[in-house]
Amino acid sequence: MVTQNSPAPRIDPLTLEVVELIGTVVARYHEEYEVAAGKHALTGAQARVLGLLSLEPMPMRRIAQKLKCEPSNVTGIVDRLEARGLVERRPDPADRRVKLAAPTEEGLRTARNLRESLDFAREPLAQLSRDERESLRGLLQRMLG
Repeated sequence: MVTQNSPAPRIDPLTLEVVELIGTVVARYHEEYEVAAGKHALTGAQARVLGLLSLEPMPMRRIAQKLKCEPSNVTGIVDRLEARGLVERRPDPADRRVKLAAPTEEGLRTARNLRESLDFAREPLAQLSRDERESLRGLLQRMLG
């Protein structure tokens, strides 16, 4: 138990190194993602929304939850994607009062091309065996709870 007068627990060097490596991986992924998005004349945020929607149409609120941002931000992003013909709004078949954002055919093509242009993670992961990738996946899932 840590009391007010006891020192904070010391983080071991291995944990610090792992945290630094995770941070480096995340930073490199975001850099490459921004560059890839730019090649499609998209911002990183627009590319992330388009990528989510390519998996399944969803309401703005759910997009915001997944991206951990405000729904009003998502509305602006979807507006810009819609103006480019990459996304459309349609009624939710389960509740017609709710609008879903959904990719158009062009949006699906763009999302696929964007995914295919992201080599940063794919190349280093290809150096790992299938068992190593499965172990890494399991460890990451465990870290995320």
